[in-house]
Amino acid sequence: MPTISRDGCRIHWERHGSGPAVMLIAGLGGVASYWTPQLAPLAARYTVIVHDQRGSGRSSRVPVASIEQMAADAAAVLDAAGVARATVVGHSTGGAIGMTMALDHAARVDALVINSSTGKPDVYRRKVFAVRRALLARGRRADYARYTSLLLYPSWWINQHAAEIEAEEEAAARARGSAAVQASRLDAILNFDRRAELPRIAVPTLVLCAADDILTPPYFSDEIHRLIPNARYVLLERGGHACSRTVTAAFNRTLLEFLAAQERSAP
Repeated sequence: MPTISRDGCRIHWERHGSGPAVMLIAGLGGVASYWTPQLAPLAARYTVIVHDQRGSGRSSRVPVASIEQMAADAAAVLDAAGVARATVVGHSTGGAIGMTMALDHAARVDALVINSSTGKPDVYRRKVFAVRRALLARGRRADYARYTSLLLYPSWWINQHAAEIEAEEEAAARARGSAAVQASRLDAILNFDRRAELPRIAVPTLVLCAADDILTPPYFSDEIHRLIPNARYVLLERGGHACSRTVTAAFNRTLLEFLAAQERSAP
């Protein structure tokens, strides 16, 4: 299992498939396995790079300083994989990392997909995160995982996948760092606001969200779409925050169509 060491952290990463490079960056949970439903379809045509972010999964359980630090981690993973440029696909916190890569490491980004993400914190998000922080502070890891499921998945999907979600919650509790480490990840995304710079993003961009997302409601994606020049916006009818996992066929089709369009337009 390849790893890199950067800025006090050992970071686990993986490569799948071959072809043009696509980097998938997970959300607040930070683990590469979030993208399991996308790996096989993408790896059939692309080189897919995934990693466990600092503070999560098989990487070092160390605190996170900022979204910018995690964007630099992702660029270092591309270095280790021998990938000069990639299409970056980021979910939620990963979308913020992707936007930061497009701003601070622009030479590494061919195109950008921002899935269910935010350009800023607001009162609503701070209230949601205050509940998460309170659960962490009280050592209620299992309850934190259960609450996360309610934020990720719509009710119909939870009802249809009860056993799968319970297993996922147990795995998430094990993969997550300490309360202090996870709190640092919460702080990183709550402190992220680079909206004033988003008009500088010059690469082809797809903004993708589900209409029933309660963790990053579509008004966040609306704003990101308005701020990034010539960005394309796709609003799925349903799917919740984790639409890549709940309406996988629709998500994968949209993503693969965007990737194919980038190949057709490549010089």
